Amino acid sequence: MVNHKSLLFTPARLGDITLANRVVMAPLTRSRADANDAVTDLTVEYYRQRASAGLIITEASPISQQGKGYAFTPGIWSSRQVEAWRRVTDAVHAEGGKIVIQLWHVGRISHPSLQKDGALPVAPSAIQPEGQAFTETGFQPFVTPRALDVNELPGIVEDYRRATRNALEAGFDGVEIHAANGYLLDQFLRDKTNHRTDTYGGSIDNRMRFPLEVVDAVVSVAGAGRTGIRISPITPSNDIADSNPEPLFRRFVTELSARGLAYLHVVEGATGGDRQLPGGFDTTTLRPLFKGAYMGNNGYDLALAQKQLETDAADVIAFGRPFIANPDLVERLRLGAPLNTLDRATLYGGSAKGYTDYPALTDAQKKALVA
Repeated sequence: MVNHKSLLFTPARLGDITLANRVVMAPLTRSRADANDAVTDLTVEYYRQRASAGLIITEASPISQQGKGYAFTPGIWSSRQVEAWRRVTDAVHAEGGKIVIQLWHVGRISHPSLQKDGALPVAPSAIQPEGQAFTETGFQPFVTPRALDVNELPGIVEDYRRATRNALEAGFDGVEIHAANGYLLDQFLRDKTNHRTDTYGGSIDNRMRFPLEVVDAVVSVAGAGRTGIRISPITPSNDIADSNPEPLFRRFVTELSARGLAYLHVVEGATGGDRQLPGGFDTTTLRPLFKGAYMGNNGYDLALAQKQLETDAADVIAFGRPFIANPDLVERLRLGAPLNTLDRATLYGGSAKGYTDYPALTDAQKKALVA
């Protein structure tokens, strides 16, 4: 059935960015960068194919070598990387799409083999996470990170500022700050990972200090109207947790709103898992605290997306894995077409298989669906 009246296919505005529809491609790590941590011709084609999304948020991109935590992920700190990303933005814009880059520092979710000169990963506090890092030689156990000295923090803020300048030079329509899923900014926010006793630890205001310094630095370059942020208040991803997340994130979102950001991107529930967790809170209650646009994410299908939009629980909806297997996801949702099956074996690393070879609907298939 063709969805003529659904709000999902109407225009939207995120700050200074105007979208043709409310279907957002969520950031999706695919681990196909080259030896210089730069995107390739395959990546250009991958994003070009998906340019019918109202907005593409790229895979998370490290702001520095220190910020890298997964093998074969494309960065945004070098001129070579900027030139490579420019080919992606040009391709998406040629198709009429909009695209922002997600700025990433993984903090402790890394491994010495991914760091310059085999250095230890850094974090708010020297607490080893459970789990394994994805390295160029396979999965290896996480190590105990090095706690950042207070004098190092301004340098990381400057890395975010430089990455934002690089993103604009590469032609992106804006940037999204990755403050979710247990990475560095999330590590500063949460009391499981932040045991600092200086002005960056302890109280909620202190734990918010560094993430907000990053936000302010990014906004100083991109402008608030082209800056979004992603949070995941109750996810356990990457061994993250907080003893009382609701007051923390209500306060954090209030501060983000005061800065006039374009949008708030919320992972509702456990990333890639249940939308509600025991002992968690309803993250959609954060929406009234934020005056910009609200982007819902996590386990959305067409019915849930339409419900959230119709009840004003969200302004736009981010779809993740459905976009991997369906380059024409917007058209398939609009026509009520079946979705391609995801090949999970090709999610991370590899070649064109499971990356750029998923088929779009043919003209004959489209005609059959509207007949």
